[in-house]
Amino acid sequence: MALSNRLLAAWYTGHRALKLLQPLEWLYRQVVLRKRERFLAGEGDIYQPPVPLVVVGNITVGGTGKTPLILWLIDHCQRSGLRVGVVSRGYGAKPPQLPWRVNAGQSAEVAGDEPLLIVQRSGVPLMIDPDRSRAVRALLAAEKLDLILSDDGLQHYRLARDLELVLIDSARGLGNGRCLPAGPLREPVERLQSIDALLYNGATEDRDNGFAFRLVPTVLINLQTGERRPLDYFPAGQAVHAVAGIGNPQRFFTTLETLHWRPVPHAFADHAEYSAAALSFMPSLPLVMTEKDAVKCRAFASADWWYLAVDAVPSPAFVAWFDMQLMRLLPARLLP
Repeated sequence: MALSNRLLAAWYTGHRALKLLQPLEWLYRQVVLRKRERFLAGEGDIYQPPVPLVVVGNITVGGTGKTPLILWLIDHCQRSGLRVGVVSRGYGAKPPQLPWRVNAGQSAEVAGDEPLLIVQRSGVPLMIDPDRSRAVRALLAAEKLDLILSDDGLQHYRLARDLELVLIDSARGLGNGRCLPAGPLREPVERLQSIDALLYNGATEDRDNGFAFRLVPTVLINLQTGERRPLDYFPAGQAVHAVAGIGNPQRFFTTLETLHWRPVPHAFADHAEYSAAALSFMPSLPLVMTEKDAVKCRAFASADWWYLAVDAVPSPAFVAWFDMQLMRLLPARLLP
């Protein structure tokens, strides 16, 4: 974790030592560029689903708000009467077989934290498999769907796609603009010229090259009981232990500060595994965590453990743009 934090800091604040990694970066760029070239040339085994597929991904390492935006997309499409499914790599999941259909009663160890969160929130059909093409085939064999969302997978070039949505943290941006391991980019920045839409998490207004969306806290939920409390449940100035095992923990801590609480931050690695002992902090205070962390902690939660639910709120311009894409991609009989 300490090494990861130092590397992230170097990527986003700059460090001369990163020059030593530039030969490795050159090799990495050659590999990813070749994969992209083969995809564009139609080389290799590329699966084209029979229904539209939308990739929600990023070109940076770390959290950009994909899961909340996917939940918004699911809800928006379902409100239009569309049957939506989701495929995910299932990072960290240990299912008994692949592909694996996630249901709400499974553990995060089996299903993966983000897939389980999506299913528990939305009830959507969701299949996990590192081979996303295989996941799509299995999902379509099990469900009659109108549209599929791919949770991440921008760089999974064995799967054809109809739309590519890329998310960027508006505060951190693209860091030093270099590819792994010398920087945070999974693909060169030029890749952004070929995507369909760019969304800036945390932006207050649309930009010339992309749309704004925000993550808005909505309610506190008790891990033990499921009790829901409004955001003023804790008084202003309340100290809380704040737990975040996400790509950008500071975003969560800042959110708690905007609610006028005093978070005592406990940052963990993305997709961290937890235990009661690991979360036994002193002094004794209420503990507030992200929803992604909560799906892994309910079995051993204490009475004063809560998670903060957040919803993605994209700009009206993005909503209008996305509706136009649905009209283009889907038969008229499916749309209201």
